[in-house]
Amino acid sequence: MSARRVLIMGAAGRDFHNFNVAFRDRDDVDVVGFTATQIPNIDSRVYPAGLGGRRYPKGIPIFPESELAAKIKELKADEVVFAYSDVSHEYVMRRASLVLATGADFRLMGADATMLKAAVPVVSVCAVRTGSGKSQTTRRVCRKLAAKGRRVVAVRHPMPYGDLEKQKVQRFATLGDLDANQCTIEEREEYEPHIKAGTTIYAGVDYEAILRQAEKEADIIVWDGGNNDLPFYRPDLEIVVTDPLRPGHELSYHPGTTNLYRAGCIVINKIDAAAADGVARVRASIRSINPKAVVIEAASPLTVETPEAIAGKRVLVVEDGPTLTHGEMKYGAGVAAAWKFGAASLVDPRPFAVGSIRRTFQSYPDIGVLLPAVGYGEAQMADLRATIEAADCDLVIIATPIDLRRTIRMSKPALRVTYELQEIGKPDLDDVLARF
Repeated sequence: MSARRVLIMGAAGRDFHNFNVAFRDRDDVDVVGFTATQIPNIDSRVYPAGLGGRRYPKGIPIFPESELAAKIKELKADEVVFAYSDVSHEYVMRRASLVLATGADFRLMGADATMLKAAVPVVSVCAVRTGSGKSQTTRRVCRKLAAKGRRVVAVRHPMPYGDLEKQKVQRFATLGDLDANQCTIEEREEYEPHIKAGTTIYAGVDYEAILRQAEKEADIIVWDGGNNDLPFYRPDLEIVVTDPLRPGHELSYHPGTTNLYRAGCIVINKIDAAAADGVARVRASIRSINPKAVVIEAASPLTVETPEAIAGKRVLVVEDGPTLTHGEMKYGAGVAAAWKFGAASLVDPRPFAVGSIRRTFQSYPDIGVLLPAVGYGEAQMADLRATIEAADCDLVIIATPIDLRRTIRMSKPALRVTYELQEIGKPDLDDVLARF
């Protein structure tokens, strides 16, 4: 009986993980390729032989998703596995319809097929959408566990934008580790806050190899989810963050809704910024599909360097890239700070955008008058700097998870906005973690 031919649709994360844990060593399956989207400079590459195992001595080709239908026919794929996240249910079914029209099967893989079992307890922190506040929730969980005397190691959802073999297992314990690994802005935004808080964080490509190394130095592993994906490790406690600024998204995006179904604890974040109706809608969604979950209300209060400097200024606001692009947020902490402290106006970055930043605005035309801090590689980081330098503004407000001034040289005056999770009332994370 011939092996089943499988094509995996991905974005350089979940796709590689699914291959590693479910397909790599199977003789009854031939993975004939990956398709790539969302992340630039990934397509037209190869998943390397050093990670592909004995059955793939030449590696596995990666194609642009735009070629999906043609590749199904060319490669004679029997089955297509959808393996990326933070997309609407309609988007998933449109892709499914295209695949089914070619004659191939369409598949979504669940927890039992893709989650690895750890030798130590695992707390996962995931979300229903990118930009919900998952990262600050993860950091708060890590701090609380460490305060109880636990050895805490965080493992981050993958962001392998460079040499995949070199990134098989990555460990970051100091800021120097970020420089040594030539981390992009996107990677630094997730790793640096953990390091500054004293938490060692792992990431990479082969998450079983990562797990076995992380277990050696951890009493508890905290899974730091990304892109509203499911955890790669089987959690003993699942915390999921929701966003009442986007009510309804918790029921209409994949696989965020799956996270909501599975959660033992659900955080309704941004209570301080959301309308009462948005909070009520999220609560109704929780009651409808997961009424047994513990629900925590939380805020994300702003801290602003020299807020008086904002008054009367024409400001260029730089926000987290993925939150504005496929996260579809219309504004974030930078805009909130600008209006709260009296900015004269927001400067539209689009007339000044260059290279990949201009293309980002073309791909995501609804971003508006905010500058997304996309930085998946050196060229994109250079384009971001050039766009900031060209912008006609009095002040740059940096509302990204890291201080961009450490990574990008700026000649313009700039200040930073930060925010951390703050639970409101009871129950809170202490109650949930104590029970855990």
